[in-house]
Amino acid sequence: MKKQTRILAGVLVLLALVLSACAKEEAPVQIRISSKNFTEQFLLGNMYEMLLDEAGFDATYESLGGTSENHDALLAGEIDIYPEYTGTALLTHLEGNYDPSMSADDVYSTVAAQYAERWDLELLKSTGFNNTYCLTMTQAMADDLDVTTLSDLSVKAPDLVFGTTQEFPDRPDGLVGLQETYGGFNFKEVVALDPGLLYSGIDEGEIDVTTCFGTDGQISAFNLVVLEDDMGFWPPYPVAPVIRSEVLEANPEIAGILNQLAPFLDGVTMSGLNWEVAGNGREADEVAREFLTGNGLLGGE
Repeated sequence: MKKQTRILAGVLVLLALVLSACAKEEAPVQIRISSKNFTEQFLLGNMYEMLLDEAGFDATYESLGGTSENHDALLAGEIDIYPEYTGTALLTHLEGNYDPSMSADDVYSTVAAQYAERWDLELLKSTGFNNTYCLTMTQAMADDLDVTTLSDLSVKAPDLVFGTTQEFPDRPDGLVGLQETYGGFNFKEVVALDPGLLYSGIDEGEIDVTTCFGTDGQISAFNLVVLEDDMGFWPPYPVAPVIRSEVLEANPEIAGILNQLAPFLDGVTMSGLNWEVAGNGREADEVAREFLTGNGLLGGE
């Protein structure tokens, strides 16, 4: 009887070890997602998290801050994925030269190749929208000053207050680059504001000019005019998920999961989603889930 008890105990221990090993094997893979700290990126970060969670990953999302914070965190292995604009990658991270003859595909290919070579990072499929940097002012002020292009603005700048983000003045595709390309752009005052306060600042007359992005819903909502980049300073800015190669190699299905999102995000759609959050005050995760569910990319609750 004692022998049978010992055998049974041994079987139970072995069974427990097997079950424990199976549980470890079946534990979902953790994927850490970040984004920059503005509306469009909040939406994209939430979408990435939801799509990967739906596919069985243990995905977590938290916005780390600006461009450099996300890039540095990715290189340090502190995060696994974040959405980056190809134009930003070219000019800021790679410090590359942009030729206006380069197409969006040219920029993407250049960035993808150099990211892989320098940092062992992979670019997944980019979106169809071009969220280019732009400068904007009220239609009334543009008409009054007879400003329609960036060249016009570069001359008028000494009489104007420029409101922008903390990082724009020092970025190569920001104020420094504009000054080098156009000359001028010596504003009477440069005011650094939280991204969420830029449009209210221009609407309330606290600033005269501000930075914008091509997919901002506030441009039409506040009756603003986007000034023409007449010297072709800014490159295309589609956005693509950037992922550490070792994470993608271990989990190749991630590419297919996130790549399915790109065809659904054109400029009009992204502008509308941004306005739902920035204009209508809805939460980014709520808008993201509604969009994914409505397009069949996420199962309903």
